[in-house]
Amino acid sequence: MSKLTGIIVYNIIKKGVLSMKQYQELRPAEKILMGPGPSNVDPRVLRAMSAPVLGHLDPDFLEIMNETMELLRYVFQTKNQLTMAMPGTGSSGMETVLANLIEEGDKVIVCINGVFGGRMEDICHRLKADVTALHAPWGTVFEPDTIKEALAKTGAKFVAIVHAETSTGALQPLEEISKICKEYDAMLLVDCVTSLAGCEVKIDEWGIDAAYSGTQKCISCPPGLAPVTFNERAQKVINSRKTKVPIWYLDLTMIQNYWGQQRFYHHTAPINMNYALRESLRLIYEEGLENRFARHELNSKALKTGLEAMGLKMWAQEGHRLPMLTTAVIPEGVDDLTVRKYLLNRFGIEIGGGLGEAKGKIWRIGTMGYTCTERNVLLFLTALESALKDQGYKVEPGIGTNAAMEVYASAKKA
Repeated sequence: MSKLTGIIVYNIIKKGVLSMKQYQELRPAEKILMGPGPSNVDPRVLRAMSAPVLGHLDPDFLEIMNETMELLRYVFQTKNQLTMAMPGTGSSGMETVLANLIEEGDKVIVCINGVFGGRMEDICHRLKADVTALHAPWGTVFEPDTIKEALAKTGAKFVAIVHAETSTGALQPLEEISKICKEYDAMLLVDCVTSLAGCEVKIDEWGIDAAYSGTQKCISCPPGLAPVTFNERAQKVINSRKTKVPIWYLDLTMIQNYWGQQRFYHHTAPINMNYALRESLRLIYEEGLENRFARHELNSKALKTGLEAMGLKMWAQEGHRLPMLTTAVIPEGVDDLTVRKYLLNRFGIEIGGGLGEAKGKIWRIGTMGYTCTERNVLLFLTALESALKDQGYKVEPGIGTNAAMEVYASAKKA
């Protein structure tokens, strides 16, 4: 820059013609996250994230990794040694499980009754697997006989299925399907992104070969890690592959040596995210799985009872509805986006809209982890009543909260 040019620029800045943009300290407003995820995070978890950064091979961090693996086994209800947290969100877990186990030409049955079954199918096609896609109406679950017929016909090596379909609110029973998979010597791969830490996920008892989840739902940890678990059979398949895992970053043939006894370097682990996960899992352990599941069940029952009292209908198949995510049909004449904006702007409450073929038809209301409280359920029902009235929907004042409070009162008497 010449001396003359420097003087001109200086004078322009001095006169205010050109000024530097000022960036303020980041202070996001606190919201009540009652959508399909992420959920709110316990302050103790956020404090854990602010702890000093350690090296990814520091002995203190390696001990944190050991404890994280132990706690993940507790939550997955498994003894699987190959249980760890992969970098990335739940979709990273999905890709980890599928890409490490499936090779080109492998026969795979993918069960699709919502958005996330569709994503598994997409990944399997990208892996050049021989895919048989089974479809069930959105909001419903698969009958075991459907999968049995497909296995008998295809001789598939793998069956991939979603336990808790986040896009529909349906909870898929797995025990009978697992028995059928064993009968046909097929491996069962399960999406537990929404269900883990919110309801029973019995990896060993149910005979699940591999499963993945995410940290941002019922675990109530910020998004950024994907817990995965593989039994010995799955681990043998990974270690005896004929071809390299097609994704280097998620290649368990290498990463298992970082989380295992050898501690070989593969990538720099997200240190502070692992702090957060370890603390979230510690809080789950402190609460106890049975107590945690009961809390999700109670608040879900109160929420659904309150919504039905207000005249709303549930969308997912009766008897197979998630205890951590409620899908309610949007009443006729009520605008989806207007209500969600009203809840967010006036009450600071976030809920989710429908995805795919459910877009504009349902609301997805989460009661997950730290967010899953009586206070939040009653506040939401009050806020929704206000939002519906603003849309001209007739609802008796307080009917939803009163119905929910009766559920809580009955639970306290029991």
